[in-house]
Amino acid sequence: MKIRFCGATGFVTGSCYLLDTGKTKVLVDCGMYQGSKEITRKNYQEFLFNPGEVDALFLTHAHIDHSGLIPKLVKAGFKGEIYGTEATLDLAEVMLADSAHIQELDTEHENKRRERKGEKPRKPLYEQKDVEEAIKLFKKIKYNTEVNFNEFRFFFRDAGHILGSAHIELFVNEGSGEKKIIFSGDIGQWDVPIINDPTLFEHADYVFIESTYGDRLHREKQPRDEILHDIIKETYEKGGKLLIPSFAIERTQEIIYAINKMIENGDFPPLKIYLDSPLAIKATEIFKKHKELYDEEARNDFPNPFNLKQLEYTSKTEESIALNNREESCIIIAGSGMCTAGRIRHHLKHGLWNPKNTVVFVGYHAEGTLGRIILEGAKKVKMMGTEVAVKADIKRIHSFSAHADYLELIKWAEGFKTRPEKFFIVHGEQKSSESLADKLNEKGFNTHIPKLGEEIEI
Repeated sequence: MKIRFCGATGFVTGSCYLLDTGKTKVLVDCGMYQGSKEITRKNYQEFLFNPGEVDALFLTHAHIDHSGLIPKLVKAGFKGEIYGTEATLDLAEVMLADSAHIQELDTEHENKRRERKGEKPRKPLYEQKDVEEAIKLFKKIKYNTEVNFNEFRFFFRDAGHILGSAHIELFVNEGSGEKKIIFSGDIGQWDVPIINDPTLFEHADYVFIESTYGDRLHREKQPRDEILHDIIKETYEKGGKLLIPSFAIERTQEIIYAINKMIENGDFPPLKIYLDSPLAIKATEIFKKHKELYDEEARNDFPNPFNLKQLEYTSKTEESIALNNREESCIIIAGSGMCTAGRIRHHLKHGLWNPKNTVVFVGYHAEGTLGRIILEGAKKVKMMGTEVAVKADIKRIHSFSAHADYLELIKWAEGFKTRPEKFFIVHGEQKSSESLADKLNEKGFNTHIPKLGEEIEI
């Protein structure tokens, strides 16, 4: 069997791997590139394979950097089944619809610019109709259920990253014996609220491991809830707004959960909290639907962990705009998490210049994104055609990340009682992947960092 690396090599985004037995071709993930314009241009390039020849797609989770090119895949001729856990495909349905909406809006804006310059118009990467066709191919599978597909059999195991996220435990039988391959997808942290810990494995022949935080630790002097509480209190005392750029899935729900605990403990100022993201609102409803996936703590702490009296959903555009005219101190949670799109950009445009305000970042920011630029200390940023001074307090809480840090990645790897033949280090910036490879090599693992388009034979 041959495996081709079609994305997430040297980058944190764009996960995509093609498995070819000679009889059957399947994909693991089909993610979108996110980050700088140079990186996102890759989304418009042709796939490194013929989509019409692919028989199935196995999806680790719903994040756009793992699922975001599925509608493009379908548009290009893919007609196979798309396998994922129940929660993953529920979330992917709303994530991809939102992504298509962004593609359409961005293309409309770009074509106005092109028209002014006399250039040819561009077509969107994909549209709502392509998402609708993709959803027809969804096949929902429960965790720990064996699925057989031609020469493959596989299981989805809980990855502890976001709701429904999975490691793929894949067995391939080509007649000369069975090989076992583990695709980590994104590995979550241990002991975080709402979701379960990542699954550990004892044996495998080959392992594909993500390396998003392969060179970094999340450890902080205080528990993350305490840090968030202190930031909320400081912002309230300044009379400012707390702006939280947040990913719609998992991060938003964890923040709401943490605030709910503060309110229950009677240790929260009289602040309104606005969830200003239609996508996050839809995702939160899916979280409410899948209580069976909560960890024991979430099931026992609150009967309804996402129902807060002080929380208000702002679905309509005019409601979001009104928040920028609000003078009272409040908390605004909005997407996108990397500040590349969505309503958070409008709130930053209206709030970054004000020293009373605070912006707290709670997740990963790819190279070239607005969030990364702000975090790296920019004094001014250009956004939406305007230059904005950065005078608000800029904070970061590392431990809210949904990704394992390098100690937890090593912990996951050391779960194998026998060393796999090879660990393929993927889904990380080059420095991060190299750092994780060095750490695993020191512990006796045989690692390899693949290049884009590289093909290996198993």
